[in-house]
Amino acid sequence: MSYVIRSVRADEWAAAKELRLTALQDPVAPLAFLETYEEAAARPDSFWRERTAGGAEGAEGAQTVVAEAPDGRWVGTVTVLLEEPGTTDWAGFPVERKQGHVVGVFVRPEERGSGLTDVLFDAAVEWAWAHGAERVRLIVHEDNARAQRFYRKAGFEPTGVVVPLTAAPGLSELEFALERV
Repeated sequence: MSYVIRSVRADEWAAAKELRLTALQDPVAPLAFLETYEEAAARPDSFWRERTAGGAEGAEGAQTVVAEAPDGRWVGTVTVLLEEPGTTDWAGFPVERKQGHVVGVFVRPEERGSGLTDVLFDAAVEWAWAHGAERVRLIVHEDNARAQRFYRKAGFEPTGVVVPLTAAPGLSELEFALERV
């Protein structure tokens, strides 16, 4: 099957919302996302409009990339955020250099294994490089072995940074990164 890989447009917030809510119902969602389905479903449409616009085509600080099937249905997504040196990240760690931070990775179960995640990652990483990132990183739950295998295959390596999960004492996430060559 051929897909169109592209950045979202600001007016596509309803499709972005639908795909995110689907992602949050996936069996591994508790390992992959920091919010629950119930939290996301309760958010007003204004939240989804703002969130989608913040990563839409032409945005400078983030980009959300989707895979669109021939029938127009969105079957996968990934978002990359730019983090600037001298700031702190979401976990309170200092950002030492300009980097991309990959979040919100999801491919519908029926499309997994098709190579679609590779194509989405390539688009996200290329966007980060084009916007001056020196590396691209992501944070993955220590128990999410499937995701860790994919990230290694995509060239990401563990950095040794461990992020404790404040919402789940005793559990951690691991930083993986891809250095620009």
